[in-house]
Amino acid sequence: MKTIRNYIFWSYERGSFHYDVMVTMILAFIFVSPHFIDFHDKPIPRIPSTSSEVLVRSAGTVGNDTRYVYTIRAEDLQGDRTDDEIRSGILSVVEPMAGYVRIQSYKPVTDPNGHLIAYEATVLR
Repeated sequence: MKTIRNYIFWSYERGSFHYDVMVTMILAFIFVSPHFIDFHDKPIPRIPSTSSEVLVRSAGTVGNDTRYVYTIRAEDLQGDRTDDEIRSGILSVVEPMAGYVRIQSYKPVTDPNGHLIAYEATVLR
């Protein structure tokens, strides 16, 4: 009973066996618990914060072309609704920075509430 009380009140000297056991248990909890406890956390998609910002990520190559993923705010497309309007809006934002590109695909990015916040466009250059 005294051992348990000393563990609870952390009364062992630093460097002792029992101190090392307590530290090991704490570290094991920190590193092992996320694998067994679902904290319901999900990463928030990174979107451009200002209208002059466009995020660009390299996505490998396709044949002789280099593939890039551009993240563009939905507000920058000025309410485009149809596929052709969205594609031309993406091109109007991307081409001044990248030159001539071809859009391979695009997908909408939504917040946790389902509101459209950006588009991720995969382009070939």
